[in-house]
Amino acid sequence: MSGRNAVSGQVYAHVGQPFTASSYDLLIVGAGRMGAAFARFVMERAPGTRLLLAEEGGLPNEEGATILAPGVWHSFVPPEQAQRAAVTRDLLAEALNVCGVLDLCTDERGDLVPTDAVWTPELEALVNPAALPFARLDERGGVYSVASTTLQNAQAAVQAGADLMLNVRCELAGGGRVLLQRLSVTNTHEIVVEQRISVRADTVVIAAGAAGPPLAEAGLGVVTPHRQAYRQSVRLNLPSAPSSRVIQAGGFVLRSQSGGYSVLPPILHPDPCGYTPSGGRLAGVPVGLRREVIESMLDMLDALPALADERLVVGRSIADIPGAWLALPAGGWPLWERLDDQHVLLLGGERADLTGLSVAHELAQELG
Repeated sequence: MSGRNAVSGQVYAHVGQPFTASSYDLLIVGAGRMGAAFARFVMERAPGTRLLLAEEGGLPNEEGATILAPGVWHSFVPPEQAQRAAVTRDLLAEALNVCGVLDLCTDERGDLVPTDAVWTPELEALVNPAALPFARLDERGGVYSVASTTLQNAQAAVQAGADLMLNVRCELAGGGRVLLQRLSVTNTHEIVVEQRISVRADTVVIAAGAAGPPLAEAGLGVVTPHRQAYRQSVRLNLPSAPSSRVIQAGGFVLRSQSGGYSVLPPILHPDPCGYTPSGGRLAGVPVGLRREVIESMLDMLDALPALADERLVVGRSIADIPGAWLALPAGGWPLWERLDDQHVLLLGGERADLTGLSVAHELAQELG
């Protein structure tokens, strides 16, 4: 990559700001958790890199998966992911609030202890220990704000010399060419394309989350095995504190947030192409929880009685429950892969909390 003086880059937030650049060393499509982290690591490794970080929304995108990510780190990972998890924890540094992560289950294994051994009064409102009699506790585990970390990483990249363009939609044209469609909002709140600019980059990294694989297929003709799912973040208004342990059970994650809990349901299956998420019904009444979420909750009511509490926010329609499309990388873990000589796909997905920063760091080392 070519060099230039390490001075702060330019932020292009709206179409009223003129943009004349025609080429970059590196263009990153998507300023979510993976794209912003990768941009920061590249600029730290090679401050003279001519880099453009392009994002369709704000920072972080109000409708993206980054802003709803649980932000839970723990060491309960397969051996082949242990090093990446450890590196990610080191990269999080002081951003991680160490509160402990408790993993509860029904089957005894060698690394488990009786739930009574790690029981706290705070768990009484959440967990039925008779249904989840075994547990493992990672006292070094904890939580962090993925949105804040993403914002800090993008700001650090800009301070190191990267350019950042918000409210821009990208189309891949092959050969490192990218069509930037700068977006604006009309008086009737309609999003329209105000300006189209073609730029070229020596390397294009596609870090657009769930939209990344379709973007590569549409622009490059490259079909990947990666999928997507729509994940909701459900609010449980039971009292919590910043020191409250994270609870994992049956694929559910309950983490302290803003004095209550965020409930992250398991991803049961990929959503088919063209699927439109819709709410389900409880006792015949329409609610904002997806049918799949309701079914998974019903299966866990005995083990997690808090899911039956009236303080669980179910909404009247799906618009009442925050949700976003989530990438599902093949193999289930964050990854990067070359699509051709000039294009790289970078995906986080469901387990990006655990190893995403490490994967972004690896790619920065590879390309830097």
